[in-house]
Amino acid sequence: MGEADLRSRLGHEGLDPQSWGNGPFDHYGEHRHPYDKVLVAAAGSITFHLPELGRDVLLQEGDRLELPTGTLHGADVGADGVTCLEAHLPAGTFEGAPEHIPAWGEQAAE
Repeated sequence: MGEADLRSRLGHEGLDPQSWGNGPFDHYGEHRHPYDKVLVAAAGSITFHLPELGRDVLLQEGDRLELPTGTLHGADVGADGVTCLEAHLPAGTFEGAPEHIPAWGEQAAE
């Protein structure tokens, strides 16, 4: 599923995703956001580090990650770079821990 299809699918959820990308092996230091965030990898890969949860999440093309407000996270881009779609939601939209949905882009749209 290409970026346009992923963007359309997010749009059907009422989300307005923005696209961003990074080159191979770029790094994001640990930080938090005051909003809930949806990330979908459109190309390449990126590993999100969730140190307070003691785990990492590898996002590959078509994978989705939902990060609740205040989740401490950092990230490392894979060897082929990454392009992600990102949408923000009001704080408290997501409850509980971050949710990784592998192959979200390949699942049938509801």
